[in-house]
Amino acid sequence: MLTNHRLAAAMTAVALVLAPAQGAFGQARKPSAAAAAPALSVAVRPEQVGFDSQRLAKLDAYMAKVVADGRVAGMTTLLARHGKVVSYKTYGKKSLATGEPMSRDTIFRIYSMTKPITGVAMMILFEEGRWRLDDPVTKYVPEFKNLKVVKSIDANGKMTLEDMRRPPTMREIMSHTAGFGYGLNDEHPVDKLYREKAVLGANSLQEMINRTAEIPLMYQPGTNWYYSSAVDIQGYIVEKLSGQTLGQFMEQRIFKPLKMNDTAFYVPAAKAARLAPVYVGNRETGKIEEARRLFGNDLPTYLTPPRMESGGGGLVGTTMDYARFAQMIASKGELDGVRILSPASVEMMGTNVIPKNVLVNSNGTTASRFNEAVGFGLDFMVVNDPRVAGTLEGKGSMSWGGAAGTWFWVDPTNDVIFVGMIQRLGGTGGDDLGSMARTLTYQALTHPEK
Repeated sequence: MLTNHRLAAAMTAVALVLAPAQGAFGQARKPSAAAAAPALSVAVRPEQVGFDSQRLAKLDAYMAKVVADGRVAGMTTLLARHGKVVSYKTYGKKSLATGEPMSRDTIFRIYSMTKPITGVAMMILFEEGRWRLDDPVTKYVPEFKNLKVVKSIDANGKMTLEDMRRPPTMREIMSHTAGFGYGLNDEHPVDKLYREKAVLGANSLQEMINRTAEIPLMYQPGTNWYYSSAVDIQGYIVEKLSGQTLGQFMEQRIFKPLKMNDTAFYVPAAKAARLAPVYVGNRETGKIEEARRLFGNDLPTYLTPPRMESGGGGLVGTTMDYARFAQMIASKGELDGVRILSPASVEMMGTNVIPKNVLVNSNGTTASRFNEAVGFGLDFMVVNDPRVAGTLEGKGSMSWGGAAGTWFWVDPTNDVIFVGMIQRLGGTGGDDLGSMARTLTYQALTHPEK
């Protein structure tokens, strides 16, 4: 059985700052009766927050055409500014088999959009003094003390190994520069080992750690960037430091306080009908069909608790749930009077931590090419210089995406969030929806001063 987290690849990241509400050891407490109206509960005309309605209609038309052309079965999108909903749309069908239309309460597999949530869990513990950014990972995962590193690979794929010059740091596991593999492809011998050992098919996070400890790092820590299983390792560290399962910690410290009522590591029976199927493009027919297998294994159903709760890609949730998470980030760690993180911690997550020489030498993922304009913070991609990067979004925008084509971003400069949800492995098979959504959103933001 293919486990939820093995699909966690990135195929391809507004603001009412309310009075702080901080409990002991970072525990969120209930807002007072005098708290302002809940963020994202109010819809406004686009012009009220600086958008041009006619120009914004181009975004709606484009997304509707993606569905009409049969590239995806259905979609939802949510755009908000200053904590107010500007556009919240549903398109097409949740299921092609039943013809049921897409709805706002549809539950999606968000895959790697789990990663920023795990990053927030880590930062909650950071604020409690449980770990420091430049601590060696081996302080919390001693199983990694004897890791080897790939020094060279010959023409036959045989690896020559060497000792670590030093252990990876916590900073590096939160920015994919530690050297771990993933197993999402088999081009590199380390990734082949991740597949052979079924690292992300483990029965527990401890078993995942044990299997990882048997595989060499792809490079010396801190010298390159490679999308990796590092966020699953973070999930293990959250469990070890908190004494809770990852799901319990997230539910208590993130989901419940933010009212993310439909976000979890599986869908209970009472909500099963709301889970959207996943589709994949058929190259022979040119049409999409329901995906049932990947890498020769059955897709997980997400209808029962997973054997291992994947911090790298195991969550499901709704568009509004993720928008509430994004709004908290845009609001500098707070939503509806409930504080999850301090403004400084959110700022740290949105600050590039990759050294310049690594940035300009790294190819990033298939969807992202890192350079001095686009870097990576703590579990978020970060736009350092949007115009040089060729995008219209604001400086410091934080984003990521998921294996089934979901995407989001948080723009602190323009106080904008956007969440897009589809369910197609590998994205739309055409234009990158994340890039198109950015262009069509910001060409409509004609009065950013509002």
